[in-house]
Amino acid sequence: MNPNWKQAAKQASRSLSFVDNASINEVLLRLAEQILRSTPEILSANSKDLDRMDPSDPMYDRLKLSPERLENIAADIRQVAALPSPLGKILHEYTRPNGLRIKKISVPFGVIAVIYEARPNVTFDVFALCLKSGNACILKGGSSAQESNKAIVEIIRLVLKASDLNPDIITLLPAGHEATEELLRASDTVDALIPRGGKGLINYVRQHAQVPIIETGAGVCHTFFDASGDIEKGKAIILNAKTRRVSVCNALDCLIVHKERLHEVHELVRNLADKSVLIYADAAAYAELHGKYPKELLEKASQDSFGCEFLDYKMAIKSVSSLFEAVEHITQYGSKHSECIISQDPESIRHFITSVDAACVYSNASTAFTDGGQFGFGAEIGISTQKLHARGPMALPELCSYKWIISGDGQVRE
Repeated sequence: MNPNWKQAAKQASRSLSFVDNASINEVLLRLAEQILRSTPEILSANSKDLDRMDPSDPMYDRLKLSPERLENIAADIRQVAALPSPLGKILHEYTRPNGLRIKKISVPFGVIAVIYEARPNVTFDVFALCLKSGNACILKGGSSAQESNKAIVEIIRLVLKASDLNPDIITLLPAGHEATEELLRASDTVDALIPRGGKGLINYVRQHAQVPIIETGAGVCHTFFDASGDIEKGKAIILNAKTRRVSVCNALDCLIVHKERLHEVHELVRNLADKSVLIYADAAAYAELHGKYPKELLEKASQDSFGCEFLDYKMAIKSVSSLFEAVEHITQYGSKHSECIISQDPESIRHFITSVDAACVYSNASTAFTDGGQFGFGAEIGISTQKLHARGPMALPELCSYKWIISGDGQVRE
């Protein structure tokens, strides 16, 4: 790593202002091809990281790369290349009475930094999105993925050099804590810092950062099965939201069931037993599930069972007497990420969507769809759970700021 990485990243970001969209797309397409050619090297580095992690750890799946996953990553990068450039878009345009012509246009942030944990695919995603949006990127990956990230960044820098672009468009910091502290203080370099990971990481960055941050990652996701919910839709949605990938932020953590339908809760969760999902049920739900759900997979919920992002084959169940009570539970324990209602009542759906404060609110669909690719954005840097600048999947438009262009013909102010 360049010891003057802050200055190098800033200079690299300025150099991107001279690179047109066609050239950026060529780099991305070359990278997609290089990923496929370099699959053995990437997997070899990834295996070194995997050897240090227990395969039973849910994070193992996040860390693991495979030929199929690398093919999907290459496809995602091609998709990013095919997307329109987010830069130079006229967001607002008008003429003042004095003849001044005023435009608001989209521009890059400059240097975007991302701190993330055991997900080496994020390295590719962040670079592709930052390059497409004209930003240099500084990456601080977790120690569990350090060998994978090193190999990936080396491949990216080789492609940049071969394309006559500044390789410092991407910087990978060492895995140690010192690099994190230096990054959090790099106010003269970093225009936006995005922590992507669990609640602990996000809280630490929020408390210590001296640079602007956009919070992403932590997802305590609920699904409310309303009194009018369709049982078959509910079974499919709950199974998918909980077990498709348990280690991701859009996975279901708490099922809320209206008491009028509590007698059917065993049907709603029956298929979860096949995936060995451990359920922490409140008293009413536990009474209904006792003897109908595997004994070894059923426990009584404690206060700590709610508001927990499990990232594992575990789920809480809360019974409520009304939609209002369900919304109150989500308000108290949710992380403003993704929330869902399963209901056939349009008025209940309308009230839920209106009153739940979250980046993504679903009716009759799995929260697993909270993903930039599923929203048609190509890839994403993360899911923003805040309200300033960006909310929900952070893709190309969210990696841009804006500036005002004022054109005159000699006007002066009185």
